[in-house]
Amino acid sequence: MRAILCADKNWGIGKNNKLLVSIPADMRFFRDTTSNHVVVMGRKTLESFPGGKPLKNRTNIVLSSNRNYKVPDALVVHSEQELLEELKKYGTDEIYVIGGAAVYELMLPYCDTVYVTRVEMEYDADTRFPDMDQMPEWEITEESEEQTYFDVEYRFCTYRRKKQTEEPEV
Repeated sequence: MRAILCADKNWGIGKNNKLLVSIPADMRFFRDTTSNHVVVMGRKTLESFPGGKPLKNRTNIVLSSNRNYKVPDALVVHSEQELLEELKKYGTDEIYVIGGAAVYELMLPYCDTVYVTRVEMEYDADTRFPDMDQMPEWEITEESEEQTYFDVEYRFCTYRRKKQTEEPEV
């Protein structure tokens, strides 16, 4: 399973249910990476999309504790267990966790790859992603050259969970 996000230098990912910055190359990367795959999100993330509609060309799975919440063209689940049961229907390489913060936190233990567009600016954020640079089980395996969109510098980073090696028995 994978996660995909854009984070500022302090791992901020949003404010008032909106992205902190909109970078066309990041949006294109997100669209190209997640198209024809399964995307997992929370209700607020879905409602932040244009018209509050599910993303096209993807299987949209929305986690909401509201048992009456319904969304045309999306599957709504109501608990971690129900979500995990639903995700068993798909290959782990097909699944992308796309937010928000609570869903990222819930699903990060199940992820082996996280695609992060790192923005070299600090924004006033009210939601954050865990600081992966401080998590020993994760390492950057790919990093693009720095790119610029107007005055915003950013780079595409791929974090992978380190393989667990068994300690030799003595």
